Amino acid sequence: MLSRHQDPIAAIATAPGRGAVGIVRISSRQDLTPVIEAICGRPLKPREATYLPLRDTSGQAIDHGLALHFPAPHSYTGEHVLELQAHGGPVVLQLLLARCLEAGAALGTRLAEPGEFTQRAFLNGKLDLAQAEAVSDLIDASTEAAARSAGRALSGALSHEVGGLRDALIKLRMLVEATLDFPEEEIDFLQQADALGRLARLTAQLDGVLDRTRQGALLREGIKVVLAGQPNVGKSSLLNALAGAELAIVTPIAGTTRDKVSQTIQIEGVPLHISDTAGLRDTEDEVERIGVARSWDAIEDADVLLFLHDLTRVGQPDYEAEDRRINGRLAAIEPARILQVFNKADAASAAELPTGALSLSVKSGEGLQQLRQRLLEQVGWHAVPEGLFIARERHVQALKRTREHLALADAVSRQEPPALDLLAEELRLAHDALGEITGTFTADELLGEIFSKFCIGK
Repeated sequence: MLSRHQDPIAAIATAPGRGAVGIVRISSRQDLTPVIEAICGRPLKPREATYLPLRDTSGQAIDHGLALHFPAPHSYTGEHVLELQAHGGPVVLQLLLARCLEAGAALGTRLAEPGEFTQRAFLNGKLDLAQAEAVSDLIDASTEAAARSAGRALSGALSHEVGGLRDALIKLRMLVEATLDFPEEEIDFLQQADALGRLARLTAQLDGVLDRTRQGALLREGIKVVLAGQPNVGKSSLLNALAGAELAIVTPIAGTTRDKVSQTIQIEGVPLHISDTAGLRDTEDEVERIGVARSWDAIEDADVLLFLHDLTRVGQPDYEAEDRRINGRLAAIEPARILQVFNKADAASAAELPTGALSLSVKSGEGLQQLRQRLLEQVGWHAVPEGLFIARERHVQALKRTREHLALADAVSRQEPPALDLLAEELRLAHDALGEITGTFTADELLGEIFSKFCIGK
């Protein structure tokens, strides 16, 4: 009996809705000739588009379109693939999908699950796990830089970097294992082969990959920026200025913003998910109080909290007292996540600002460009000379675990005498952590989590 990963699968491969062209595909380890002849009325030449009627059970044309047959292993999934391109109406595509399932019933064809075509490509060795994830990232890219970086990851840029680390780690492991296997030998294999030097060079190489991977993760995930502060300090105006559009209502009335208003912008290709929140203050208004509570929830979840002050009110007793109360609650937030910004520099005389704070004028635009750069610096973004590849937080975490095991291996290797069995174990754990990125060593639950987030038909 075939396992579920060996079932023939079929799905609509284009997004829901109406379009000029829609695609239905079917993938199978078994020969698709019976299905092709049932739908197309005749065999198809491999990898050659053929225009013909796509027929239902009675032989009537559902639509006229292109049919392509990709025999295994020369296909996206590595299996036999039939792709039908027809007009992109929802009814037409549903009829074609139903026909594929009907014609493939004898083979056990079923509807594909989200991401299952790409999962087949991974399981059949057409893509490694990092490349498979890049397929989804390319589809979901929200900026041009993210799309280009996802394309590099899909072509194997991240996998190549990880492969270089893996090869160096394997050689180091071989040296250690040889020393363990032949303890009676007088030759100190580790010293002769410069094991400590190899480990240091491997760690330096890993640090470079980790830095580029962090940058790639920022391109994919973006940065969550929350604008917070007392009412009427200019949060909504700043959101509008950064977005270049009138998204939030701006009035002199305190408490105008009652709920979170969000917009995604990009700076140097990095997506910034910016949220304007209700002004922080004690209030008797029930609706505004709910908005303030939601503001604090957003603050706790932010990558960067942009805390806005009003320079024209600095020094006023009521304003300062409220600021102290808010800062008392902000003490629980990691200081590195907070950027203090003083607005209305055009209307107030220069004041002594806290270290690291910025002054600007949303009204005149003074200081806005400096703020954009500081937002990127706040999360560690910097231009990387080589082309960036898209990455995910799980890649960053896997590399961090690899780095931790290499650091422990270095500590063990410097002991007198070195504990070679512990050294070998730390290198093995580093190897396993590295293998999680490309799927060389990956838990089945992780695979399910990754591919379930793909769209159906991909």
